[in-house]
Amino acid sequence: MKFVAPEQTPVKAEVIRNTPFWPDVDLSDFRSVMRTDGTVTQPRLTQILLSAISEVNAELYDFRNRQQRLGYQTLAEVPAEILDGKSERIRHYHNAVFCWARAVIDERYQDYDATGSGVKRGEELSEACGDLWRDARRAVSRVQDAPHCTVELI
Repeated sequence: MKFVAPEQTPVKAEVIRNTPFWPDVDLSDFRSVMRTDGTVTQPRLTQILLSAISEVNAELYDFRNRQQRLGYQTLAEVPAEILDGKSERIRHYHNAVFCWARAVIDERYQDYDATGSGVKRGEELSEACGDLWRDARRAVSRVQDAPHCTVELI
């Protein structure tokens, strides 16, 4: 008797196509960088990332218009330092989208476990969400070389 393993179909990385100016977003990069497990399904993650992309693009609308008036058709063309072969503006853009999306995920999945340990984890996620929102805001500022500051009411 001979056993033949079924042929494995390679899993194609899903890439969300962005508007022409902004870079595309790879879901597998997001899962790897933001340490997101399979709890968040592919369709849900796609929906969250589409929303994050839309929000970050809206935040950067004026910046994009200024750059296009200067003749730059993509973010990669806008002058920037190159880190490990990639424009730091693109790195900041992806960081903004990733942090935005992860903050939304953490907010939505806090109540997933109602046990005592789940409640404690929810409190930890709540604190982490604040850090993610801050990081997203800073990354948006860094894309456009804008100053950033955090103001908190006491």
